Amino acid sequence: MKGALLVNLGSPDSTSVKDVKTYLDEFLMDKRVIDTPYLLRAFIVKGIILNTRPKKSAEAYKKIWWDEGSPLIVLSNRLLKKVQKNSSVPVEVAMRYRKPSIKTGIEKLAQQGVTEILLIPLYPQFAMATTETITVLAEKIVKKHFPEVTLTNVPAFYNKQDYIEVLSDSIKKEIEKTAPEHILFSYHGVPERHIKKSDITKSHCKIDGSCCKTPSPAHEFCYRHQCYATTENVAKQLHLKEGSYSTSFQSRLGKDPWLQPYTDQTIDNFAKSGVKNLAVVTPAFVSDCLETLEEIGMEAKHSFIENGGEHFSTIPCLNDDENWTKTVAKWINNWAK
Repeated sequence: MKGALLVNLGSPDSTSVKDVKTYLDEFLMDKRVIDTPYLLRAFIVKGIILNTRPKKSAEAYKKIWWDEGSPLIVLSNRLLKKVQKNSSVPVEVAMRYRKPSIKTGIEKLAQQGVTEILLIPLYPQFAMATTETITVLAEKIVKKHFPEVTLTNVPAFYNKQDYIEVLSDSIKKEIEKTAPEHILFSYHGVPERHIKKSDITKSHCKIDGSCCKTPSPAHEFCYRHQCYATTENVAKQLHLKEGSYSTSFQSRLGKDPWLQPYTDQTIDNFAKSGVKNLAVVTPAFVSDCLETLEEIGMEAKHSFIENGGEHFSTIPCLNDDENWTKTVAKWINNWAK
């Protein structure tokens, strides 16, 4: 019997400093998130970050927390319920970090008699800190606890036409309301070394502005290429004029080089250069979360207005959009035939 498991990032159990610290510990100690040797990673995370960041992060979570709980968890569950209604096989949801765990999700499916699972990381673009860490952990859990289960991994879907159409439609609805001068596609940042580590050719990725445009097998696992391709595919779908949109990267950590241009600097520069009406969309996420609701919707908006901008709109993620939920269900049903 077949079934599917949707996997999202995860969230602290609450906004308490203790729960945020527990979440950050699990998240940042993942060797595919902070890819340094264990002892150095432990020193950075447990010795420095966990002694300074949880309190600040807890305050940020409090700003965006809903009565029902974490927005990302609530929205993931709403997505699940709608996908289940349109799916021909059992579907469950899990989180890479905290609850419900991937092991719990697989167990729920196994209890329903499922022996073949379609694993769907809810990330349009591949990255070692997102898609890869989910698939590696899921395979490890299956091997150890569910040897009767087989996994099929859904690859990055950044260039699937049905996804681009759904994403474009959701953006179109918002920009028709606000008529922005410019649309900024802001993707979650990753260290530049992650891009080079994921290069299966070991030579193509130079991060020089041209390699992402030059055809290569490396693009199958190149986060930077896939982000720019997402932007261009949506721009083509919406017939956006050259110069009316751009791409940037948010949420950097530490002093190592991360993908540029940086979102915070880009937004400030737009405001200072005279752009009065800016819209920001965050296509690295399918569910609104701290990075979209607080970092962009609050912090970036405040900075844009403070630097001379007048109207700032955050385009929601796909969340439980009807067309999006039907698209996910269609992928599952096509696989399950």
